Amino acid sequence: MLTKGPARKVTIYLNEDTQHHLTALHDAIMTYLMHKGVAGATATRAFSGFGSHQTLHTPKVEVLAQHLPIRIEFVESPAKVDEVLPTLYDMVTDGLIEVQETTVVKAARKSAKPEPAPPHERKQGPAKLLRVFLGEDDRWHGEPLYDALVKKLRMMEIAGATVYRGILGYGAKGHPHRRSFFHPARDLPVMVSVVDTAEKIREAVEAVEAMLEDGLIVISDVEMIRLVRGSGNAGGTGTGRPDGEPAPTSGRLPS
Repeated sequence: MLTKGPARKVTIYLNEDTQHHLTALHDAIMTYLMHKGVAGATATRAFSGFGSHQTLHTPKVEVLAQHLPIRIEFVESPAKVDEVLPTLYDMVTDGLIEVQETTVVKAARKSAKPEPAPPHERKQGPAKLLRVFLGEDDRWHGEPLYDALVKKLRMMEIAGATVYRGILGYGAKGHPHRRSFFHPARDLPVMVSVVDTAEKIREAVEAVEAMLEDGLIVISDVEMIRLVRGSGNAGGTGTGRPDGEPAPTSGRLPS
């Protein structure tokens, strides 16, 4: 199964009517890739195109509609690409094969059958608590910064994150931030709380610093007790409560 990390993308360009042992070449290639256990491949039929022969193939001209270009793409590990590439090289007698280095950011596969619930589990050990203080009005490329931070942390596979919205607070500049009848919204304080291993928290801090313009980052040593009750949810603090972290008693620290 294709996993997150370095990979290669292979793209094969050929004509729709190209044959291989009395069958369409694109069908033969797809069958071969499936037989070799490639994670997945897609064949698309172009609307028009031309190649080295400088002939424009288009469905507008009946005699040229039979030669429309086909593109086959798949992403696999470097080892798997090295395994199938020699045969693909022999199969494609009229066409183009392109190989690019790429990176798989996410490889998710929905299981056909529900996975059995894991047994009840209790994990305990030293960990790091990361707290990021910012304002509700802070933005990142047009979206709320706290929302962008949670998305970034999730993509980094941080155990979990929880966002707290304060009702009152002030920071280093001494400006009060509150919500009242006369001030329905005045950049209320927000805190993002994360609990994970020291290594993961170091990675998270680097990502947060790159996105945070005005705020405060606090890191603390904690003892983490994580309870997994067999619900199949392997998330950490993303359940709405960080592990062992109480609700904040103060508002926004930075201003």
